[in-house]
Amino acid sequence: MRPVPAAPLRIAGPAGVIEGVVEDPGAPAPEAFAVVCHPNPVQGGTMHNKVVTTVARALNARGMPTLRFNYRGVGASEGSFDDGRGETDDALAIVAEGRRLWPEARVWLAGFSFGGVVALRAAAQLQPSPVQLITVAPALDKYFTSAAEVPLPACPWLLIQGDADEVLDGAAVLRLARSLPQPPRIAVLPGVGHFFHGKLVELADTLAANLPP
Repeated sequence: MRPVPAAPLRIAGPAGVIEGVVEDPGAPAPEAFAVVCHPNPVQGGTMHNKVVTTVARALNARGMPTLRFNYRGVGASEGSFDDGRGETDDALAIVAEGRRLWPEARVWLAGFSFGGVVALRAAAQLQPSPVQLITVAPALDKYFTSAAEVPLPACPWLLIQGDADEVLDGAAVLRLARSLPQPPRIAVLPGVGHFFHGKLVELADTLAANLPP
């Protein structure tokens, strides 16, 4: 996957300026755009995380513009860490910017690890709803103790999880996801750890195989 040139983005968010990048492959009147959410900044997560950029490039390869961004308190984004609550508001602000840039396009949301929880919460709040949610190794076991606590998106949901996750309890993530009244489509990658070291091509291939055309 060839990287698409990244254009810098600055918008006014709920906690101050949000720093981001727009990667637009240049398709005329794109049918959709995607917002991709990064992992926990407390553990060093930023919009430049390799899993986040892999997801964005995979979606760019489909002709879809993407927006990556730094949560409040990360990089040049103003504000301070809010354990997922304010970060969800940041994601919704970026969605609003995408809708301003491509008013006729539908919204996709994606996220990795902590960003998977942010994307899930944003998808459940967004009106109108997104048309696709993607969560890669989402930290469901860190933020929800039962299926009743999980916000359900009103759209198709793809969950990708490695079975050798050394950060999350991957089995707990899958149990929780499968117990939902509307469970996501699940792709389990054998031998893959949390950060997809040496497995980014496999991640991109899994996305291509499990998303609608």
